[in-house]
Amino acid sequence: MPVMTEPVHTGEFLVSEGNNSISREKVVLAPNQTLLPGTVVYMDAATDQYLALDAAAADAFATAGGVLLDRVDTGDEPGEGVLIARLAEVDGTLLLWQDLSEEQINAGIEQLKPLNIFVREGEPV
Repeated sequence: MPVMTEPVHTGEFLVSEGNNSISREKVVLAPNQTLLPGTVVYMDAATDQYLALDAAAADAFATAGGVLLDRVDTGDEPGEGVLIARLAEVDGTLLLWQDLSEEQINAGIEQLKPLNIFVREGEPV
């Protein structure tokens, strides 16, 4: 029997969020990206578009700006997505960091705290 592996589902990384969508924000995502739920993103100040926080961006002092709620394929044009932008607890084991070192991931976790996005290791009991 073949083994099937499920991807992370929409919002599966959420442990808790604020009432009535206060945690969510509609954002513009930069073109040519395939982003999965739980991807940590940053905003490019030059374009006001969000991109996956990767090693090059982290080294260039980009700041984590939230966590993408659902899968988005932007194609050649910018696309829309929903970001967990504030007031949430997220499961750190389900967050996606684009090739970041442990030090860069820890810095990203710290950058989410002022947004009141708290990374938990596994769901609380």
